[in-house]
Amino acid sequence: MTHPAIAPDRVAVVTGGASGIGLAAARRFGAAGMAVLVVDLPGATLTEAVDALKAEGIAAVAAPADVSDRAQMAAAKAQADRMGPVTVLMCNAGREGGGGIAADEAVWRRTLDVNFWGVFHGLQLFLPDMVGAALPGAVVVTGSKQGITLPPGDTAYNVSKAALRALAESLAHDLVKQTAGRVSAHLLIPGFTYTGFTRAKGVSEKPAGAWTSEQVADFMLDGLGKADFYLLCPDNEVTRETDLKRMRWGMGDIVENRPALSRWHPDYAEAFAAYMKGGD
Repeated sequence: MTHPAIAPDRVAVVTGGASGIGLAAARRFGAAGMAVLVVDLPGATLTEAVDALKAEGIAAVAAPADVSDRAQMAAAKAQADRMGPVTVLMCNAGREGGGGIAADEAVWRRTLDVNFWGVFHGLQLFLPDMVGAALPGAVVVTGSKQGITLPPGDTAYNVSKAALRALAESLAHDLVKQTAGRVSAHLLIPGFTYTGFTRAKGVSEKPAGAWTSEQVADFMLDGLGKADFYLLCPDNEVTRETDLKRMRWGMGDIVENRPALSRWHPDYAEAFAAYMKGGD
């Protein structure tokens, strides 16, 4: 099954589309006959990505923009309007945070500016026309499992992705009321994926446990076709069942009044291990 928004002679807008999951998704949308506006920071990476898509016969256009800058995103919207009706919006651009509560304020602001406000700008600028048109539409927000399970370490990133989950869930509900499902929202939740983030850490070859960006894009398209909201990707290390058990434990912190993030609390280490080994 294919989501009806993915159709020839329509436009897909992909932020963070010059590499990784975004580029893989842009390639899939283009292969379906869509024109693709690739939004990313200006530079060689964006130019080379769009050139590669064009070489594959895809009608790709580069939109150099920092998603955290609303004016630059408005310029990208104007580019999209000249290409045709936008029926797919994938708010995928993101960055790692790099710090806990004590991290420099600039790190926090940059992380939230890109990961949250970049998505917010995209939604506010593109959605009115998508909702107002008489065409099927799909909005994909790239979240993270870290925005659900909140593992200690990169708190700024976790906070940004937790905010995206709340935003995407609320958006999905609003769109049901506004469009009766004609325009749908979806939260993409990748697993361990080999992307530029991984390579930036000095990993030159795909780890055995990681999925490729192409696998994530294929999983996403399959979920869109099924009208799934939560596009929860497994990987070669973690199964869907394991993810769901971890998430159920996290919700149990509230239900059972355990300490916050008890999965990593020393007093609950044995209980969590036993829970993961046992049944639901």
